[in-house]
Amino acid sequence: MPVDIHLEDDYFIIVITGPNTGGKTVSLKTTGLLTLMAQAGLAIPAAEGSRVSVFEQVFADIGDEQSIEQSLSTFSSHMTHIVEILGQADARSLVLLDELGAGTDPEEGAALAQALLKTLLDRSITALATTHYSELKVFAHTTPFVANASVEFDIETLSPTFKLSIGLPGRSNAFAIARRLGLPREIVAQAEILVSPQSLETEMMLAEIKRAREAALAAESEAKAAQRRAEALNADLSYRLAKIEEARRAVLDETRGLAEAELAVLQEEVDRLRGELAGLPRDAAPAGGRSLHERWLAEAEDALARRAAQARPLPALRAPEPLRVEGPLQVGDRVWVPSLQASGEIAAVSGREVEVKIGSFRVRLAASRVELRERGAQPAVQVQSGGAQPRPASPGMELDLRGLTVDDMLGELDRYLDTAYLAGLPFVRIIHGKGTGALRQAVREELRSHPLVGEFRAGENNEGGEGVTVARLVQR
Repeated sequence: MPVDIHLEDDYFIIVITGPNTGGKTVSLKTTGLLTLMAQAGLAIPAAEGSRVSVFEQVFADIGDEQSIEQSLSTFSSHMTHIVEILGQADARSLVLLDELGAGTDPEEGAALAQALLKTLLDRSITALATTHYSELKVFAHTTPFVANASVEFDIETLSPTFKLSIGLPGRSNAFAIARRLGLPREIVAQAEILVSPQSLETEMMLAEIKRAREAALAAESEAKAAQRRAEALNADLSYRLAKIEEARRAVLDETRGLAEAELAVLQEEVDRLRGELAGLPRDAAPAGGRSLHERWLAEAEDALARRAAQARPLPALRAPEPLRVEGPLQVGDRVWVPSLQASGEIAAVSGREVEVKIGSFRVRLAASRVELRERGAQPAVQVQSGGAQPRPASPGMELDLRGLTVDDMLGELDRYLDTAYLAGLPFVRIIHGKGTGALRQAVREELRSHPLVGEFRAGENNEGGEGVTVARLVQR
């Protein structure tokens, strides 16, 4: 199973806690084995981009090597190894200690374990240690450069997940594991009564902290995904702006080239006229008229004026003022929403508020915040001599929306409800199918806020069940 083990600048000692068979020892072995494999030049099973620290020595005290022959108990065996480790380890060593302080009186073992960790900390020795002592959880939480870590355990399957969570102390889950293994409930209940209220409160707080941390990690992951989407959108917009700027520069360069060519033509024409004028006598003027010099100069001035007129930019177009219609707002009217810079259609009017349909969305706004631009089409009703108003043809009691997208469905459903209402139908049956439920949810959201629908319900089993919604229309 994959496990992530990492040391940061603010800690180099990790205290791992959690239930038995939870994977604490596996985490130690994985750390030591992969470190030695990497330093031996072997490929390690790690993700691309992983980094491994280099140590001159790796020390480990893992397992129980008690011996009757050598008169070594569990505690004595651990202490013998630890004494040897302390005699050789330095700041360039990695130390792995399993069940630190175990095998003796819990109070004395916890105190001794804290003293050992304090010694490793003072000597700047990188270390990973596993334990069940709550005192070490507190020590890791309150001591700089020491961090808590925990392994997760699946209570339902009684199997470890081998997932290491750095920064959060673990829970032993002894009662839950005993209960799952079949220990009589009355024994477990009696044991829970004997535990101090402070310990139970601590366990509950740890569970709450874990849930809060998981929620925070999920929110962080969501925020990072949103940030990546925003960065991608920003890059796309930057690229588009760069292309627009490039096109603008190309147009300006082309225009500048045309202007230079025009100026060159004009210059040639002026030079030609100047040359012709230079070869003529100054007083060659017909009686009662302008001299030839004056006529040619006038001709040149006319040519320059024509060129200047052609090069003059066109007057800027004035955007037409939007047409505003006066009068009360009604359902179906087209309106402009300045705050959203979008146009929409009035879906409902309620006192001083209106519901505006903009695309597939609906927003409720004060009537003063929208501008009436176009009256909606009002149904034409012919009055007969008898006083009765003929109803339009019935659109049928059923509307089948299967296969439509949500956007297409909304327009079709709106038109159908209008026609059914004018035809005087008491209720209608809308078929949207079951599928993923997206179309059903969109239909019912639309019906919930539609002014022509009094109430609606899911279809009965003989009506199509959840694949159908039955809506009762308001009466005219």
